[in-house]
Amino acid sequence: MTDELFADRYKLDRRLGVGGMATVQLAFDTRLERYVAVKLLAEHLAEDASFVSRFRREALAAARLVHPNIVQVFDFGPDEATARNYIVMEFVDGESCAEILRDHGPMSTRDAVHVLSQACRGLDYAHRNGVVHRDVKPGNLLRSRDNAVKLADFGIAKAAEQSDITKVGSVLGTAAYLSPEQARGEPAGPASDLYALGVVAYQLLAGRLPYEAASLTDLARLQESSPPPRLDELNPDVPAALAEAVMVALHRDPERRYADAADMEHALGDALQGRAPARDTESTWAMDDTEATRMLAGTQATTALPREKARRRLEPLQEEPRRRRAEPAAGGRDRVSRRSGPPPARRQRGSGVKMWLGLLLVLALIAGGIAVYQAAQDSVQQGVQLKRDVQGQVQDAVDEVKGLIEDNTR
Repeated sequence: MTDELFADRYKLDRRLGVGGMATVQLAFDTRLERYVAVKLLAEHLAEDASFVSRFRREALAAARLVHPNIVQVFDFGPDEATARNYIVMEFVDGESCAEILRDHGPMSTRDAVHVLSQACRGLDYAHRNGVVHRDVKPGNLLRSRDNAVKLADFGIAKAAEQSDITKVGSVLGTAAYLSPEQARGEPAGPASDLYALGVVAYQLLAGRLPYEAASLTDLARLQESSPPPRLDELNPDVPAALAEAVMVALHRDPERRYADAADMEHALGDALQGRAPARDTESTWAMDDTEATRMLAGTQATTALPREKARRRLEPLQEEPRRRRAEPAAGGRDRVSRRSGPPPARRQRGSGVKMWLGLLLVLALIAGGIAVYQAAQDSVQQGVQLKRDVQGQVQDAVDEVKGLIEDNTR
């Protein structure tokens, strides 16, 4: 450590890392009395005024991201004495995932998912706040001694990718982590970060990149032509469900990747428990017939196909039930019809009950009709009897009147 202060505030200490755009050094903040990481941008970048302007704007946006899984930005600006632009960041005492891969090789599935899940949380927070990382790679994933994972270098890639320092055909950062849309020259979005994190996941679990390409042109061709080898084929310790979850993130179509980083985090957690991601046919890798047949036969994970291909594969399965319905089983009964309907005994018991209920209803109607008829007959008989009684009484009265008349006449 030297006694000279950088930017009148920071005592520079040992070098933490060197990249194509910057050098990172450990420093002591004399004002707040804490250790920080100072990223000194390359001197030639200061010559590009447009880059400096974009860098300041993006550094300000990154400084507003306060999340446990994002390296906090404390300060940025130019140093008047050296004319170098710098960023002061939170110091993470630990190793980057690039150093872990270099020194220890691939991670266990549980450790890898633990790292990736925390990276998903940081990306989800950044994306919800309108910030895209654009340079997700193992070197920018820092794991502290207490296993906290933090994403570093937000904002720098966007400032650089639109700068005049970017020559035609050159690529900022590591080309292997570029999404297919970035390789085609299209703007990067949140889905591009998810693809890059899928490449990191592949590397953490397999110890190699999904595509081995000598140039950006070869990389783009490989990305468009076929999916990479499955992780469970390269590493038998990787569950098929986890291999499938990583394949979704590596889809060449950004619309068919995960909806967001939170969705990816949940899928990785489920896959670690053996549950493959539930994706429809439009959300997984489009494979040719041979690849799809091999994967479906060799794994328990479900690899969905495009709707048209899925329809063609389901046609033989749909023909089989139709053939079975056309072939009667022994005894003259339709095997499919017997299987699709209720059991015979249950159907007979149901028919017997219905028959008895119908018979009882008919008997009730008949009894009611008889009762009404008898009541009507009784009424008629009573009327006839009443008529007879009245007629008799009238006749008696007439006879009496006749007798009186005869007596008076005599």
